[in-house]
Amino acid sequence: MEMFKFNPLLKSTLWGGEKIVPFKHLASDQKQVGESWEVSGVKDNESIVAGGRYKGWTLNALVDTLKERLVGKENYARFGNEFPLLVKFIDARQQLSIQVHPTDAQAQAKGLGRGKTEMWYVMESDADASLRSGLKRQITPEQYKSMVEDDTITDALAEYPVKEGDVFFLPAGRIHSIGAGCFLAEIQETSDVTYRIYDFKRKDKEGNYRQLHTREAAECIDYTVYPDYRTRYEARKDEPVELVRCPYFTTSVYDLTEPMTLDYSDLDSFVILVGLKGEGGLTDADGNTVAFRAGESVLLPATATTVKVSGTVKFLESYV
Repeated sequence: MEMFKFNPLLKSTLWGGEKIVPFKHLASDQKQVGESWEVSGVKDNESIVAGGRYKGWTLNALVDTLKERLVGKENYARFGNEFPLLVKFIDARQQLSIQVHPTDAQAQAKGLGRGKTEMWYVMESDADASLRSGLKRQITPEQYKSMVEDDTITDALAEYPVKEGDVFFLPAGRIHSIGAGCFLAEIQETSDVTYRIYDFKRKDKEGNYRQLHTREAAECIDYTVYPDYRTRYEARKDEPVELVRCPYFTTSVYDLTEPMTLDYSDLDSFVILVGLKGEGGLTDADGNTVAFRAGESVLLPATATTVKVSGTVKFLESYV
């Protein structure tokens, strides 16, 4: 079966910047692109196959037709025709809102489908870029509500200056915010459920404040305080380095200076490769080939047994 590339879904936002379009080598004059949805099965925001036999198909139509051959037997039994991961590039010219995501159980109790556990891999960001992840001191739900009302909620959050290669794992319930100047890749459950806690008193282009979800968020926040919210790992070249393993996805980073064959013969899952730097090519066991470079995302079907990566390229590998 062929490997799949998709047309990116570019999202212009209040806080978006100008990094994504050139990073992805696109001929577009769209401005303030805050997000590029790379691989998405979210309803009304589904990825469209860019070429090949299935050109023009939606990702969910692929799943419905190819089933376990695309996603794997266990994944198809678990998720059905819903593709389980959403992959994005995010460029924050301005600070994003402070937010939190519910667990699957909390979301389903409100009829919202799935919750959202996610991770960030920081790419080449501005020198002064920072982000917030988790609580740095203990607060109660009542204190949280008061701090939102008196504009001091940021005082309770852990803030980190970031650089290329930094990784943050964000389980559902962890309060967080992407700061101005951050450019990153995000891998998450297929869900668009976000509870906006605080938006720095910003107004949209119509002069309106954006909706907040203070009460809903209070029910979802994990108030546990941890000493460090960064994911620590040792960067290495020409071998996989696992970054995150959780019930929703496993993600590794590769920094290749020479060809490598990735062996998926024992893996019962699709694989998504997300290009971060450099360029090369992918060749599967059937001889199918696709170019692969920074800014591109490729979906490998569960039937793929081996894929040879050529060139000098750095990328994320994620599967369920």
